[in-house]
Amino acid sequence: MNDFMRWVHALCLAGLLAASGCGQSTGRVKGLPPKGQPRTVLAVRAGDTPQTVTLQGTLIEKCPVAGCWFRLQDETGVIKVDTKTAGFVVSEIPLQRTLTVRGKLAQDGDETILEATGIRY
Repeated sequence: MNDFMRWVHALCLAGLLAASGCGQSTGRVKGLPPKGQPRTVLAVRAGDTPQTVTLQGTLIEKCPVAGCWFRLQDETGVIKVDTKTAGFVVSEIPLQRTLTVRGKLAQDGDETILEATGIRY
């Protein structure tokens, strides 16, 4: 391969990496884009997280009528996520989809829930 072809090859590779974000997909966002290092459901239950927290896991259940809440499961547990106050629903997102959610912790009776501000899926 001559020098010109190597230069063209390197330029094409650099362009592909830049266009693909180095292989990381940003995904679709509803509400505000989640930011911050994801914590675990176990850390939330233990009180070891700030009031506003980011979680990452799998959507395992959702409101069958309006999609205004869902349950997120990570390797440490399950938490209910409410999307009503954020103004979006998850009815079109399939079960078993991995997503990242950010929101504010709240109480619903005896249950700790997350009031979402945004999700990425």
